[in-house]
Amino acid sequence: MRRKLLTLTAATALLATTALAGGLGSMTDDERAAFRAEVRQYLLDNPQVLMEAMEVLQAQQDQATAALEQTVLSENHDFLFNDPNSWVGGNPDGDITVVEFIDYRCGYCRKANEEVADLIKSDGNIRFVVKEFPILGDDSIASSRFAIAMRLLHGDDAYAAAHDALITLRGTPDPQTLARLAEDIGFPGQPVIDMMGDARVTAIITANHDIAQALNISGTPTFLVGDVLLRGYLPQEDMQRIVAEARAG
Repeated sequence: MRRKLLTLTAATALLATTALAGGLGSMTDDERAAFRAEVRQYLLDNPQVLMEAMEVLQAQQDQATAALEQTVLSENHDFLFNDPNSWVGGNPDGDITVVEFIDYRCGYCRKANEEVADLIKSDGNIRFVVKEFPILGDDSIASSRFAIAMRLLHGDDAYAAAHDALITLRGTPDPQTLARLAEDIGFPGQPVIDMMGDARVTAIITANHDIAQALNISGTPTFLVGDVLLRGYLPQEDMQRIVAEARAG
């Protein structure tokens, strides 16, 4: 059996070399038929080769994706970490920055919210950046527009209050609900509702979507810790470990 496999492999290799040197088009009809038959039979006799080839291909694709991801992160470092249009919480002078792409209507974002807040509070040295990334429909977009409008009109503290209210809001974020929310925070509702349609609000959301697309981010929450991109919800202990690893370099 081993001799048969070696002979088959040698024949396949010889025909493959001929194919690579001159292309299948340079073969005679009989040579081309023989090449295809040998390759087919070899794969039927050794189906594990297909799995091995797929694993190699997947590894190559993963490496290429990781390299592209690091290039995009490097080229967009200032936008991701120091964009003046993104709210910064935690310790503004912290030694580690955690960036979160968030959608207020995302169940996993809501699940992660309290844990992220606990992590930031207990650590004390994390700088936290929020990227508004509404992807779950009109209610998500309205929520992000409201939060951004609050910041543009009333500053960071108002944004933080809006953020906390939106992440726990169970009803529909219609204009009446959002106006009441603004009033609960301490500001007139209608000016915020009017600001939600401002071009500056649209530009902020568009910029966040553009960088997310470049990084192939399609879900929330997505976190960036140092140069490590973390897709999806992570328990607090995992976040603590990743932050510690980022600190250690």
